[in-house]
Formats: sequence, structure tokens, C-alpha cells
Amino acid sequence: MKSTIKKWCSLFFVASVFAGFTACTPDETDLGNGLSDSNVDATFTVSQDPTSPNKFNLQGKTTNIIQSKWIIDGVPNQGQIGVVKNIFLPDAGTYTVTHSAIGRGGVANNSTQEIIVETSDPVAGNILIDGKFPDGQGAWQVLNISGTATNWAFAQGSATVTGSSNAQQAIYQAVEVQANRQYKLDMVVQGSGATDTWFEVLASDVAPVQNQDYSAGGTRIGLSTWNGCGNTAFNGKLSEIGCTGSGAIISFPTTGIIYIVIKSGGANLGTTGIKVSAVELRGIAE
Repeated sequence: MKSTIKKWCSLFFVASVFAGFTACTPDETDLGNGLSDSNVDATFTVSQDPTSPNKFNLQGKTTNIIQSKWIIDGVPNQGQIGVVKNIFLPDAGTYTVTHSAIGRGGVANNSTQEIIVETSDPVAGNILIDGKFPDGQGAWQVLNISGTATNWAFAQGSATVTGSSNAQQAIYQAVEVQANRQYKLDMVVQGSGATDTWFEVLASDVAPVQNQDYSAGGTRIGLSTWNGCGNTAFNGKLSEIGCTGSGAIISFPTTGIIYIVIKSGGANLGTTGIKVSAVELRGIAE
């Protein structure tokens, strides 16, 4: 950015101290004051990590950048200014990567690329079908539990539960697991803040039954306004922002079919309800 500034100067004498000073004041500015940088470079390169077809290195610029923000397929990703090293994309598919580079004066520019992953990682790949809700409901089933004031609605990329009056409803999916293998269960949840509300994720080999509550295996991860989470606006991984349940790491004694059940209800689930995306059940490498 070029800036043209014309100045006028006056010399004043202060007799009492026999000293002088010069004052300069701009009277015309053509293109700004030079304190912001609208040309900050947000471009970056993507390279395949030689250790895995599911790992990639992202390299951004560093000159005149005071802060870098990365978004990997809609999810913020931590990283140093200009670089996020060795991101892991365990599922086959196309991922959108956005780099936001912030320069002087808070001016931000964005750059976006797509990364195509040909194959899923054999261990860490998501074993749930339609975990990202690519076509809406897909493989997910609705479980009616009680009342009619709470309902799940599906959209491309997410499912949202809204409701009131302490009614509750769930969605679920059957999936096959291996005996004694550790899995991590997680998802992204977003909401405007709820009142007297529960949001629970369960995993068990007990099949859900319509018009009956589901509590088999106990809550694994969840939100509970009584326990101090979900009261105010939230957006992030449930394993990180949740405050109830036995934990995201789970295993099963036998190989076979288990059911992932996501249920919610309460007095008021918030003006936007609770939106769920990127539901995952992934094996953990030994």
C-alpha cells in the first residue's frame, strides 16, 4: 500500500527555557496511514507426508503475518503462524482447507484449497456410515422416546435437535466393532445455550426399542446444564466441551453389532437447538 502525506511544520521558541521543537501535522492522506496491510499473503502449499497417505503438511507464509488461523473441513485446527504440520485425514474423501492470514491492523485474507484422500486409514478410519450426514439422514434412524415436542431434523452435513417440555428423541445407528479394540467416540456439537437440558451419547450392544427410553451402557459423552455445560453458546468437539459421561474411549468384550445412540431432551434446547456434525467412531492404534 502506498501512502502520500503532505506536512506543514512550524518552529516555535519557548523563551522561558530557551528551547524549541518542531511540530508536523498531516493535512492530506491519499491511501491510508500505512498501519494496515491489505495485501497479506494467505496462500499455502500442500505436500504429502511420506509416512502415510492420510497425512499432509500445510505450509503458509510468515512475512508480515501476525496470526494464522486454519480451518480443516469446517473445523478449526491449531497451528503455528504460517504452518500446520502433519494433519491427519483418516477418511477417504475431499477436504476443504482454508488458511486465514492476519496482518497489520487486523486485516485478514483467506486462501482455500481442496485435498483429496484416496483411501481411509485401516485403523483410524471412521466406521460409522454417514457420520458427516452427506445426504441428510442417510443411515441414521430416529428413536421416538417420549412426547412430541423434541425432534431431530436432518440437513446436508448435520442433524439438529430442537425441543422443549422435557420431551426427548434420539437418533441411532448400528455398527460392527472388534472385540477388545479401543475406539474413540466423538462429534462436533453447536448450540446457542440451553435450559434444563441433557444431551447424551451412548454405545451398547442392546438394540433400541421405539417409544422406550435408552440407557444401556450409560452415557459415554454428553452435555448437561445441571453439570455446567450447554448453558451458554458452545461450538466444538463434544469430548472437549462436554461435562458428563464415562469417557470417549470405549471398547467391547466381543466382536459384533453395537448401537451408537444420540439422545436429547429438556425444558428448552435453545433458540437454535443443538446441531451435530462429524460423528466419529474410530479405532485407536495399539
